[in-house]
Amino acid sequence: MASSSGTCSGSSSLLQNSGSEEDLRAVMDQRKRKRMISNRESARRSRMRKQKHLDDLVTQVAQLRKENQQILTSVNITTQQFLSVEAENSVLRAQVGELSHRLESLNEIVEVLNAGFGNTTFIEPTTNNSFFNPMNMGYLNHPIMASADILQY
Repeated sequence: MASSSGTCSGSSSLLQNSGSEEDLRAVMDQRKRKRMISNRESARRSRMRKQKHLDDLVTQVAQLRKENQQILTSVNITTQQFLSVEAENSVLRAQVGELSHRLESLNEIVEVLNAGFGNTTFIEPTTNNSFFNPMNMGYLNHPIMASADILQY
C-alpha cells in the first residue's frame, strides 16, 4: 500500500507540475502579449512623433522660403534704389564740376576787370551800365547740362 500511496503521490505531483507548467506558460504568454501590445503602441507613438516632426519641418521650409523671397525682394528694391542714387550722385558731381569751372571763369573775369580798373568798384548795382556786368553776358547764362554718362569711374 505504501507503494500505491507513493504512486498516487507521484501522480498527483506530476499533475501539479504539469498544471504549474501550464500556468507558467499562460503567464509567460500573457506577458508576451502585453509586451507585444506595448511595443506596438510605442511604435505607433514613435511614428506619430516622426510624422509630427516631418510636418513641422515642412511648415518650417515653407516659412523659410517665404522669408527668403521677402529678403530677395527687399534686396532687389534696395539695389534699384542704390543704382538710382548712384546715378543721381554722378549727375550732381558733374554739375559741381561744371559750376566750379564757371566760378573759376567768373573769378578770372573779375580779376581781369579789377586789374584793368584797379580795386575800385566800377559796377554799381543801381546803375544801368550793363556792359561791365558779367551776369548780363549771354554766354555765361547758359543752363548747366549734365547726365550720368559724363562721369565714368
